[in-house]
Amino acid sequence: MNTREEKLKAFDRLLTIMDELREECPWDRKQTMESLRHLTIEETYELGDAILDNDLKEVQGELGDLLLHIVFYAKIGSESGSFDIADVANGICEKLINRHPHIYGDVKVENEEEVKQNWEKIKLKEGKKSVLQGVPKSLPAMVKANRIQDKVAGVGFDWEQPEQVFEKLQEELGELQEEVSTGDKDRIESEFGDVLFSIINYARFLGINPENALERTNKKFSKRFQFLEIEAQKQGKALKDMSLAEMDIYWNKAKEMD
Repeated sequence: MNTREEKLKAFDRLLTIMDELREECPWDRKQTMESLRHLTIEETYELGDAILDNDLKEVQGELGDLLLHIVFYAKIGSESGSFDIADVANGICEKLINRHPHIYGDVKVENEEEVKQNWEKIKLKEGKKSVLQGVPKSLPAMVKANRIQDKVAGVGFDWEQPEQVFEKLQEELGELQEEVSTGDKDRIESEFGDVLFSIINYARFLGINPENALERTNKKFSKRFQFLEIEAQKQGKALKDMSLAEMDIYWNKAKEMD
C-alpha cells in the first residue's frame, strides 16, 4: 500500500487538477453546488451498489468519484471566500475529537452503545435542538426510518429485547388487517406505514440493515425473473402467454441456482 507521503502527494495532485479544470474547462467552470447535487447523490448510490456487489475495484472507482465531488464543492466554496478544503478537513477533525472524549479525553466507555449515547448527548450540547435534527429530510423513507430509530435509541428511547419489537410488529399487522377489512385507503396506508416502521425496527434489533436486506432480495428476484425470461425465450414463448404453473417450473429452477 501507499505511504503517508504518497497519499498526501496523490491528494495534492487531485487539488491541482481541480484548480486547472475549474480554470480551463467550460463544463467544470460552469458548475455550482446546486448543479452538482443530483450528481453527488447518484454517485453515492453507485458506491452503494458496488459495496453490495462486493466489487472492491468498483468501490475504489466510486470513492474516487465522491472524493472529486468533495474537492469540487470545496473549490467552489473557496471562490466565494466561504471555506476551502483545509477548512473542511479541519472541521471534521475537530468534530471527531470532540465527539470521542473516550479517546481524546477522560471519559470511560464500556461498549459501542455507550459510545453512540455519548455521541448524541454531545451533539445536543453543540446546539442541536433535537436528536432528530441530523436526519436529512430528503433521505429515502426506509433509510430515514432506520436513522430515526437509531437516533432515538442513542438517548435511551428504545425497546429492551427483540421479542418486544416482534410482538409490536405482530400487533401492527393485526391492526393493518382490521383496517383492510374496512376498505378505508387512508387508514390502511397509515397502518401499513406502522408495519413497515416496526419491521425496520426489528431488523435493527437483529443487527440487520433493512435497506441492504431489501436490496439483496431485489437483486435475487431480478436474477430469477431474468432467468425465467431467458428460458421462456428458449422455448419460443412469451411470458404473457404462459400460465403461472409453467412459470413456476422455471422459477423453481432459478431458485435452485441461487
